[in-house]
Amino acid sequence: MNRKAVILFNLGGPDGPEAIEPFLFNLFNDRAILPIFQPFRRVLAFLIARRRKKEAQAIYGKLGGGSPLLANTQQQASALEACLGKEWRVFIAMRYWHPLIDATVKAVKAYDPTEIILLPLYPQFSTTTTASSLKAWTAAVKKAALEIPTKTICCYPHQEGFIAANCDLIQQALKGEKRRYRLLFSAHGLPEKLVRQGDPYQQHIELSAQAIADQLGNPDFVVCYQSKVGPLKWLTPSTDAEIRRAGREEVGVVVVPISFVSEHSETLVELDMQYQALANTEKVPFYCRIPTVSTHTLFINGLGQMIKSHQEKLASGCFEFKCDPQFINCICRRPS
Repeated sequence: MNRKAVILFNLGGPDGPEAIEPFLFNLFNDRAILPIFQPFRRVLAFLIARRRKKEAQAIYGKLGGGSPLLANTQQQASALEACLGKEWRVFIAMRYWHPLIDATVKAVKAYDPTEIILLPLYPQFSTTTTASSLKAWTAAVKKAALEIPTKTICCYPHQEGFIAANCDLIQQALKGEKRRYRLLFSAHGLPEKLVRQGDPYQQHIELSAQAIADQLGNPDFVVCYQSKVGPLKWLTPSTDAEIRRAGREEVGVVVVPISFVSEHSETLVELDMQYQALANTEKVPFYCRIPTVSTHTLFINGLGQMIKSHQEKLASGCFEFKCDPQFINCICRRPS
C-alpha cells in the first residue's frame, strides 16, 4: 500500500511569551533573512532578538501571549488530509519555531512513506520564505539519511483554488456594499535588492492580485506592502501610505492579505488593529479586512488538486506556468 506524505511549510510563531526571544533569534539567524556570515550573524541575531523582544511581546500579548499560526496550520493539515484520502498523511514543518524542520524529518522517516510532496504555504515564491524552508529541509534530510522520492511544489500565485477562495471571501464581505471602495492587496514586504537579484516575489504578488481582480470584474485596486523592518529600501507602495491616500480621496478600504494563507500577528494585529486605527485617524470612510483563505474549501481543494496532479520533480503548482526568465531564484526556472 502506498503511504504518501505531504509536508506543509510555514514560518512558525512563538507559542508563549517565553518563546518570543528564541523565535526571533531563529528568524534572524537565517542567512536568507540576515545575509552575513557566521559567527557574526549569530551574534547580531542574538542582539536583534534581545532588542525586539519587548515590542514583540506587546504584539503577541494582544493575541493572548503567542501566535495562532500553528493551530491554524493544524486545521489546514487536517482539512487537506480529508481532501486527499486515506493513503496520504500531512505533516507540518515550521521554519523558526516548533514543530521545527529537523523534528518533522524524523517523524516522516518513522512514518516511512513511499513518496513525499513538499508544499510551502507561501503561494508566492521568495528566497526568504520558500527557498529558505526548502534549503533547511534538504539539510535535515541529508542529516537524517532520509532517502525517499520527493517532489516539490515551489509556487502557485494564481492557482485556481487560491484565487477562487479569495474572490469568494471578498464577495461575502462586500455583499450589498454600495459605497465607493478600493481593494488593497497587502503583502508582506521585501527589500527591493532581492527582486533585483532574481527573486520573483513581487511578480507573483502582482499575478495573484490581477487574477483576483479579473474574476471580480476589475475593481479599483492596488498592490501594497506591509511589515517593513530595517533601513533597506523595500517594495512600495506601503500599505499605510495607501490607507492615507484613501483618506485623502475619501474612498473606503478593503484589505486583502494576499500573501498570507493563515491568521497571525501580521493580520490580526498589524492589519486589524494598527491599520484600522490609522484608517480611523485618516478619516477613511470605511475599513474592511478580508479573512485569509485558511481552511476555505476552495483553497484546500486547490492544494489537493496540485498535489494529486503534480508530476514534475521541481515545478510550479500552476500548470504550464514558469516565472519570467530574469527571476532565476525560483525553482521552476531551474532544470529538473
